[in-house]
Amino acid sequence: MYQQIMIPVDLAHIERLEKALKTGADLAKLYDIPVCYIGVSGNAPSEVAHNPNEYTTKLQQFGKAQADKYGLNKVSTAAYFSHDPAIDLDDTLLRAAKEHAADLVVMASHVPGLAEHLFASNAGAFASSATASVLVVR
Repeated sequence: MYQQIMIPVDLAHIERLEKALKTGADLAKLYDIPVCYIGVSGNAPSEVAHNPNEYTTKLQQFGKAQADKYGLNKVSTAAYFSHDPAIDLDDTLLRAAKEHAADLVVMASHVPGLAEHLFASNAGAFASSATASVLVVR
């Protein structure tokens, strides 16, 4: 089975991630697999955090809350920072998957619309480039 699950999270939109978070946690618990929650943020102040240290702390708190909520024993978090997270997101997540030796990535997506026929979604672009298995949850 898998050795490490990576779950990318956007702390500004946690309410949209619940299905993916539960799916990843269920797999982790069922097969006793460690989970790493990955967050990508900018260096500049945002609605989530004023600085990288505050963002890192909030991501750690989120990881602990997920561990408590789903009864997970092996949870870690990792924050990555970029000048433009929207542009760098896919490359940053690919690097994170490699650095954390993730062999399964569980990530949220949205129901595709017209824009996805012209531009790839983040989940789709990530899945097409990743060496790990990717479970995209809508």
